[in-house]
Amino acid sequence: MKKYLSAIILFFVFSAIYYLGSFTKIPFADCIGFVLSIEKGEYETVATPLSHFLYINTGIFIKGLTGLHAIEASRFLVVASGAATVALIYLIVNTITKTQWTAITTAFVFGFSFSFWRNAEIVEVYTYNCLWISLFFFSIVKTFIEKKNFYIILSSLFLGIALWVHIENILLIPALFLFLFYFRMEKQYVYPSFILFILLFSSLSILNMSQGLPFNAFYSTGQSWVKDSLKQPPLQLIKDFFQSFIYLIYNFNIFIFFGIAGISLLYKTNRKMFTVFFIAALMVYGFSTFYLVPDNYVFFLPFNIIFALSIGYGLSSVKYSSFKRFSWVCLLIPLSYVFIFQIVILTEKGKEVNSLKEYKGGISYYLLPWMNDNIGILEFTIDHKIAPEPIDWMTESAKEYIQILKSKGYTDNEIRKL
Repeated sequence: MKKYLSAIILFFVFSAIYYLGSFTKIPFADCIGFVLSIEKGEYETVATPLSHFLYINTGIFIKGLTGLHAIEASRFLVVASGAATVALIYLIVNTITKTQWTAITTAFVFGFSFSFWRNAEIVEVYTYNCLWISLFFFSIVKTFIEKKNFYIILSSLFLGIALWVHIENILLIPALFLFLFYFRMEKQYVYPSFILFILLFSSLSILNMSQGLPFNAFYSTGQSWVKDSLKQPPLQLIKDFFQSFIYLIYNFNIFIFFGIAGISLLYKTNRKMFTVFFIAALMVYGFSTFYLVPDNYVFFLPFNIIFALSIGYGLSSVKYSSFKRFSWVCLLIPLSYVFIFQIVILTEKGKEVNSLKEYKGGISYYLLPWMNDNIGILEFTIDHKIAPEPIDWMTESAKEYIQILKSKGYTDNEIRKL
């Protein structure tokens, strides 16, 4: 009971942290498109990589149920999902290690990790996606550690639902199948689990085909991102790998050491569970590293969850028990972002990037996770500002949303504040 009380406390603590740092105005990138879809209230009827079927429909449901503005409904969904994911990280590590301080420390390390924190502060699909993935990992751990076989069925349920949130989760299917193979003797659980997953997975195509889309619409975007990723020269692939390591350092700083220790420890103590998580991590990390899109850092989040769990397991090792007295340093992680920002802004390259990206907040947009008092896409669009790079795909959605707001009686000054 104590661990669930701690999880509830963590949920409210991080809800407050994420809410206080949340965007003041609708940020750039995909945010305006998500808010616009929820504002229009037209439920998604197809499940494609760009429709984010379950995320959009959940946002619309929350807006209709609570009467909240589309912006606030989006904020609630993102912040609540983020805080719930942190609480789940705590529960998973507590289940593995049976050690309270390592579970709490890991929750703070992950909750303060840049990529996750940033996505809990804007209107994006990724914290909601992480919630379902964490439930999937929670089920795996419960089965391996506590031998609660009903979680075998829940593992397929949660991953199947996660596919309806973001198609990247298809990369976790090999890990699920390996997990089911390891427990193949538990036929009364494995067979229903496998059938349930196949039903949830196949229903993506069934839904799309009923709307006149092709069979492969659930994973095909019509873009050449994946093909272009495979055509990169060897030197670029090396640079991509180096960049992925920079992401890892920026997210987990000194705690990377404990993550590596946790990987080694799990390999020695529970080879089967190690292999399931290793396959999941390898698939996600490999794809995310070489995926040729500007914001590929967000695709590492499922891997980051796995690595955070490794950090917790590493901290639980008897060899590092003395670190308990220093575990409070995880609370200083936010200061590291400020420190790095202050250094980078003084460099010539930093000044150059800050000037180029000034239209959306400069380099702080990329180095600081909190988004309060930010520059908004609506004020940028309504004031007819020009960006030094193509952002037409954002401003078109912004213009449509501005017209909807004006039809509801909003003035230009009121819109600038949203």
